[in-house]
Amino acid sequence: MKTFKQLITLFFVLFSGQVFSANNGFIIQNVSGRNTQSLNGKWNYIVDPYENGFYNYRLIPFDETENPGNGAFFMDKKQTDKSELIEYSFYDSPTLNVPGDWNSQEEKLFYYEGTVWYRRLFGYKKMAKNNRVFVHFGAANYESHVYLNGKKLGKHIGGFTPFNYEITDLLKDEGNSLVVKVDNKRKKEAVPTVNTDWWNYGGITRDVNLVEVPETFIQDYSVQLKKGGKNEIAGFVQLNGSAKNATVKITIPELKLTVDAKADSTGKAEFSLKAKKIDYWCPENPKLYAVEISNNDNTITDKIGFRTIETKGTDILLNGKSIFLRGICIHEENALRGGRAYSMSDAQMLLNSAKELNCNYVRLAHYPHSENMVKLADEMGILVWEENPVYWTIQWNNPETYENAKQQLTDVITRDKNRASVIIWSMANETPVSEVRTNFLKNLAAVARNLDGTRLISAALEIHSEKDPNERIVQDPFAEYVDIVNFNQYIGWYDGLPELCDKVKWTIKYDKPVMISEFGGSALQGKHGDALTRFSEEFQEDLYDRTLKMLSKIPQFRGVSPWILYDFRSPRRMLPNVQDGWNRKGVIGENGTKKKAFFVLKNFYNEMEKKGLK
Repeated sequence: MKTFKQLITLFFVLFSGQVFSANNGFIIQNVSGRNTQSLNGKWNYIVDPYENGFYNYRLIPFDETENPGNGAFFMDKKQTDKSELIEYSFYDSPTLNVPGDWNSQEEKLFYYEGTVWYRRLFGYKKMAKNNRVFVHFGAANYESHVYLNGKKLGKHIGGFTPFNYEITDLLKDEGNSLVVKVDNKRKKEAVPTVNTDWWNYGGITRDVNLVEVPETFIQDYSVQLKKGGKNEIAGFVQLNGSAKNATVKITIPELKLTVDAKADSTGKAEFSLKAKKIDYWCPENPKLYAVEISNNDNTITDKIGFRTIETKGTDILLNGKSIFLRGICIHEENALRGGRAYSMSDAQMLLNSAKELNCNYVRLAHYPHSENMVKLADEMGILVWEENPVYWTIQWNNPETYENAKQQLTDVITRDKNRASVIIWSMANETPVSEVRTNFLKNLAAVARNLDGTRLISAALEIHSEKDPNERIVQDPFAEYVDIVNFNQYIGWYDGLPELCDKVKWTIKYDKPVMISEFGGSALQGKHGDALTRFSEEFQEDLYDRTLKMLSKIPQFRGVSPWILYDFRSPRRMLPNVQDGWNRKGVIGENGTKKKAFFVLKNFYNEMEKKGLK
């Protein structure tokens, strides 16, 4: 029996919001470029709102009891003995598709927030005796506990970043049982917290793969243009295994470059290569080079573009040339089917629509999107803003909340640091100013710069007004720590009517590029009226026209990403016969039909391009 002191300690650990270690301490880079076996497909599931598969009747996790093998695994039994009591069983349970959210797949789970257990049976035979095998999840929202063959592998917190566990010693040739507890309940201490403006899709929402690697393998690598240089490619390779102090080879065949680098005792090998001439990646020429990294019999191939991104005064410079970012915001949702976007075809739908607008840039809000999005952006020549889900108000004073935000930021930078399309790491969205909040974001920005000093730092800030009703001020202490001053503004929608745009004066006292990370207003596709009819296409059209003229008067104006590409689901938006659970600020309706504002924005971008503001 546990003592009272032990139970109190356990209670604190369970409910303090503590972030437990996951990923075996690391994330495997470039899973798609390795030997994999997909576990996508139909998984049996059990809905467990009271979490009977995790806690006993005294609300103590089975992991902490004298019978740690209970819990999930009493569900993984089949009725064979009539006298045995079995109340839950995966064998008689329905299935959900993985990847995918449960909300859009099962009507009774549409609004469900809580625990769902997943189970997948599989067989696996290794390619070589000494190889190692990992199970890798692209993402699961929000908290997941993973078990294989009766053994708990670990716990992961965060709904949008990858994680993996080694399973080499637990694998069987046949009959492996992989069980995952996924819990999407919103929590005050979480990142994001309980209050958001998007659908809280639950489930295993991205690919699941078995990854087989040699005993010592290439775990991670960074291959980029060195900051401040135009012809020097530099980075590192991280080995994992017993032979860490080996030599690795980095080759870029098209540039006729190769170098050997010796790893240190931690398995890290740093390198640099000087090229005579590089065809730089840009939206007009999204050039990707094949890069080969090898260590003995372990070879990884990636497609990597080389470009520089920096700011100088109020300019944004891509490859040393001034660029205007013609953007749009995107949620990770396929509006046509009303569910979480995850596949390459989803990414193609979203980014093709952005291209139709003549965008050269997208803001992926408000969390890390699928890796498919940034890989396709690399190929299509679309610049990308990636965002940590520090949204609105979170627990700024909670050290565990900070560690959670830091880990999610670290994970997305680790995953996407080799993608040329990614130019901005965003720390947060619309966070109210306070000293503790500013320190929170400053610390995150320092983490991002330490992990990747080659990209720009920003955040979606807020505006305010003082005595003059026509003045709008951008003044935020965190603006001193970013490379680009971005802010959201909704003049004409939440702030007055569209005609107010004609009168507004801006006060922005930063010698930095200024971008508008959000503006817009709602319109139900197909609803028509005059320019003062709320939720009509004509209202949204007029708002876009006036807003773009207003923003163009800002001297430091260097880019914009209106809110948003497609209508998306939100439980905050319930106006009958207009919203019906959708945020209608998209320039494209959930049926795929373009609204009038789409063409206003496209025409504006065409004119900006003609003026040479590429």
